[in-house]
Amino acid sequence: MRVFDFDNTIYDGESVFDFYLFSIRFNPKTAKYVFIVIYNLFKYKMGKTTMEDLQEAAKKYASDYLNAFDDKEKIVKLFWDRHIKKIKDWYSPREDDIILTASFNLMMDEICARLGIKNCICSVVNRDTVEVEYLNFSENKRKTFLEKYKGAVIDEFYTDNMLDKPMIDIAEKAYLVKGNKIRRIK
Repeated sequence: MRVFDFDNTIYDGESVFDFYLFSIRFNPKTAKYVFIVIYNLFKYKMGKTTMEDLQEAAKKYASDYLNAFDDKEKIVKLFWDRHIKKIKDWYSPREDDIILTASFNLMMDEICARLGIKNCICSVVNRDTVEVEYLNFSENKRKTFLEKYKGAVIDEFYTDNMLDKPMIDIAEKAYLVKGNKIRRIK
């Protein structure tokens, strides 16, 4: 089985940030969240935040931000119409691939359907209440993967960041992705 991180691994960039910038055109008032998004994204990528801090920030701002849009699903579809080209050329989806990402289900459900991927573990926003229910960061990725795929063997794991070390540790082979360069690290 192949398992992939999403952002900066098979997607060229940070999809949540790209979506945020894309969505501003549908409600310019949401631009006020730009510094919050950048600050928390930077802290996460640098490994300078705790799960509790991320959950608190996500719960505090995500609901307000998402509720600023009348038709979130339409915006997501329009986003992927424009941004599917950012799926890196080297990635050739297989039906049994698993994507393991911190990005939210509102975005991931659409791109996985377009790519033909049936297995995705991601952060979850309740579509009815627009509340953050689960953040798929750091150790949560490994914990949730092991709960959902008991006894599964990860033949190959791909990531852009050593923060995914908990997943690297349980993979037979692991690869670090920088741009379109893939280097085996385990």
